[in-house]
Amino acid sequence: MNWDIIQNLASQIVFILLLFGVIFYWINLYLFSFTLKTKFQLRTENILFNLGKFSVIISNCLLIFILFSRWIIAGYFPLSNLYESLLFLTWSLLTISLYVESKTKSKLIGATLIPLALLINGFSNLTLTPEMQKASPLVPALQSNWLMLHVSMMLLSYGTLIMGSLLCILFLTISFYKKVDFNKIESEKSLKSINFLSELANTYLLVLPANNFNNIASDHRLQKYHKALISELVGFDISSTKLIEMFENKSLELSKINKLTLLENLDNWSYRILGLGFPFLTIGIISGGVWANEAWGSYWSWDPKETWALITWIIFATYLHARITKGWKGRKTAILGGLGFFVIWICYLGVNFLGKGLHSYGWFS
Repeated sequence: MNWDIIQNLASQIVFILLLFGVIFYWINLYLFSFTLKTKFQLRTENILFNLGKFSVIISNCLLIFILFSRWIIAGYFPLSNLYESLLFLTWSLLTISLYVESKTKSKLIGATLIPLALLINGFSNLTLTPEMQKASPLVPALQSNWLMLHVSMMLLSYGTLIMGSLLCILFLTISFYKKVDFNKIESEKSLKSINFLSELANTYLLVLPANNFNNIASDHRLQKYHKALISELVGFDISSTKLIEMFENKSLELSKINKLTLLENLDNWSYRILGLGFPFLTIGIISGGVWANEAWGSYWSWDPKETWALITWIIFATYLHARITKGWKGRKTAILGGLGFFVIWICYLGVNFLGKGLHSYGWFS
């Protein structure tokens, strides 16, 4: 049994599944942009979201199979070359994406993260030569128990920090680089006027024909209950025709407040994710220093990758310091996080492309 062929085939299937996942998530994101949805749109949205999530889960399982099979066959943790690190990074991104998506219930997470995972997987499959994709014996310096701890922590930090910084870039994109006043959210947002009206609109679309508010709902008790709540909201009894007019007048306000709420959620979750990735990066740098002292007799040698890892650490340390001690939120911290996105890629790949150092072996021949 040729395991190289099986692993390459599984990796190509991952690429195809992620491609379909991106399509499903993006179409679902387009449908999600509608404030009022018909029954058909709601069903289609749920189906596409579940299909996209299912493709990501299957892709993640295949990546686990590839990594574990290489581990068993080669006899060491599969993080010794560029191809294996790209697979591990893709798995990290997909795992974190699924976790955050399950916590936030946001359909924007997958639409943002899965394309990046697709590009990474495509680069590993379509750009690297078959020789670079094969598992090779470890060079003497890599034959250490520190390999698993140091490299896995660094790649976990890359995956986590990339996701958090990508959310920062998304924040800047949606806000058009303008300052966002989060205090406005609490002052303008009313749970009754926003969440309730949105749910009520979707409920009416489910019990009545599409966009036909003038008909009487089949469940008169449901209609009576809804009208009672509306009456409490606006202070007087309201007809179905008035309900349509009210939704039309509220649509612009609803869109603005939903945008502010989305920006607040992006800001909070980017902070949480970057706060999780920073300890991974710190552990990775410390374990790398201990390993370097064991292998070369020096904790720090200002190797290009070591230098850029330190720059990455300083940027995200500044981000967390500004959030925790200065109370920065919104655009200022999003700029720091967005800058970190590009620094991570320079540290991870750019150093190996542009220069040589102690970390060049096992990546490019």
